[in-house]
Amino acid sequence: MEIKEFFNNKKVLITGHTGFKGAWLTQIMLNSGARVCGYSLEPNTKPSLFEALELAGKIDNHIADIRDLEKLNEVVTKFKPDIIFHLAAQPIVRDSYDNPVYTYETNVMGTVNVLEVMRLNKVPAGVMITTDKVYKNFEKDVAYKEDDQLGGYDPYSNSKACADLVVSSYISSFFNPKDYKAKHNTLVASARAGNVIGGGDWAKDRLLPDAIKAFLVNKEDLVIRSPKAIRPWQHVLEPLYGYILLAMHLYNGESDKVGGWNFGPNDEDMQEVEKVLQMLTGHLKHGKYVVEEDKGKHEAKLLKLDNTKSRTELNWIPKYDLSKTIKETAEWYEVFHLIKGDIKKFTSNQIESYFDNN
Repeated sequence: MEIKEFFNNKKVLITGHTGFKGAWLTQIMLNSGARVCGYSLEPNTKPSLFEALELAGKIDNHIADIRDLEKLNEVVTKFKPDIIFHLAAQPIVRDSYDNPVYTYETNVMGTVNVLEVMRLNKVPAGVMITTDKVYKNFEKDVAYKEDDQLGGYDPYSNSKACADLVVSSYISSFFNPKDYKAKHNTLVASARAGNVIGGGDWAKDRLLPDAIKAFLVNKEDLVIRSPKAIRPWQHVLEPLYGYILLAMHLYNGESDKVGGWNFGPNDEDMQEVEKVLQMLTGHLKHGKYVVEEDKGKHEAKLLKLDNTKSRTELNWIPKYDLSKTIKETAEWYEVFHLIKGDIKKFTSNQIESYFDNN
């Protein structure tokens, strides 16, 4: 399926469109000719990718809270989307320790609200974005599969596992594939991605944004907590391509595509934090880091995803290895912070380069 041909003039609603992944997805949809409606809080970083790309004036832009069911339903009822991508969330593990109630309200009830407006408005297809951290993590050298046990140690991870269970319940109760075209016309799936990196992320407590801020902006050493922690690193365009493929299959009525899907990198790209920093500083030609152990807040040291299902059933294959991912990311930030170039054009060029080869 050709993405631009498919999405041209489709009505696509994106929750969390002002966030890092949401802004990239919004730009992809605009490049593909889609009619985009966004529903999210104001960007929570300065600078932000949403503002850097000047997206507000290019879409049907709604600044609102995902916890507000009435407002969300009003927007969906008016816009009548063909597809919903649900990305709105409280996405930071460490913040979830400080604001657990808000984290659960946003991540769990926000997902309930999106699914409910899909039910009420008979939206044809929806992709609910959760996380690789939904799995009960035994921190063993095993890549988790879609049918492995859900869990979550910290409030963020646990709230996302709860959100995934909500998706499963709505599928069973209201969007059951056995009843498709007989009792309903909606297909829903959840997508679990690894640690995404790419240009335009300025969120705190994330490795690459913290490193870029230290090395390019403040000209200082980076303090890291867990140099040996292993994560499934991938460029932001990789999982977004997976979400898009999944949405296309769902919209086309392929009821066997409901349920959970992993979009993770190849095994060799699941690397230690220290390795990622070495590759980044090698590209930038400068930058140092120091290790400062944090004993206050638990974070998993090892997490891997099995992407076999997405490879075999969606024909989704990671295109960028870790070296290419770091290079694309570092070049984006160099254009933004050092060269002061046309970041809108540069971002679109990165998108076109990626999708032209898919």
